[in-house]
Amino acid sequence: MRETFFVHLDKVQHVFCAAHFITYGGATCEPIHGHNYRVQLDVEGPLDENHYVVDFTLLDRWLGEIVADLDHHVLLPTKHPLIRIATTQDEVEVRFQQRRWLFPRSECALLPVANTTAELLARYIADRVLRKWEANALAGPRVLRIAVDECNGQWGGVELRTTEQDVTQCDESPRLEE
Repeated sequence: MRETFFVHLDKVQHVFCAAHFITYGGATCEPIHGHNYRVQLDVEGPLDENHYVVDFTLLDRWLGEIVADLDHHVLLPTKHPLIRIATTQDEVEVRFQQRRWLFPRSECALLPVANTTAELLARYIADRVLRKWEANALAGPRVLRIAVDECNGQWGGVELRTTEQDVTQCDESPRLEE
């Protein structure tokens, strides 16, 4: 029997309130609206010298920082092929076809995603968690799973897992693939 160890974070403080809109079907853009998003995190990996996968307090702090950066912002996708974003020091202008929005710069989160879906928000959060992991010089997880709930039971998420080649090479910080 093979053992797999994991930690799971699902805390009430990992909630953020934000506005967004998504596009679908090519030319359809929904109205701007908001959600109370909730974030869950799972990490699988070997036990360290302290006999845990990763310190819960680190994960809690990292996720709290990421959630705080998104809280009470308009989430805007900078990699969308049809949404045009122009920024100044004070404002963000967003255009989609004939529609135009103007927001205070301080109230926008410009995200390197193609659309602000729950799935891509989860990927964005996962990338930020991995950057914090690397900045703390910790051995990377075997599996990182992030889920984002945008509407009390409507979850989107991403799972990143090391490849077998990464594990067999005993790399201290294995690269994760989508």
